Amino acid sequence: MVLPLVDEHKPKCYLCHEGFETIEKLREHQNLKHEDFVESNEKQTTREPAPGDVTVF
Repeated sequence: MVLPLVDEHKPKCYLCHEGFETIEKLREHQNLKHEDFVESNEKQTTREPAPGDVTVF
């Protein structure tokens, strides 16, 4: 899907690629239409380094 350059500044849902006027409308859409995906990602709040990851100071 190709959007005109006029719509580049508008937030877009990364799941269904629908564009919205404001970020609040996008949040409402994701909470209503993609509720299962949002809930499953909220459960992944604790992230730890994978084995073999190197931290550079």
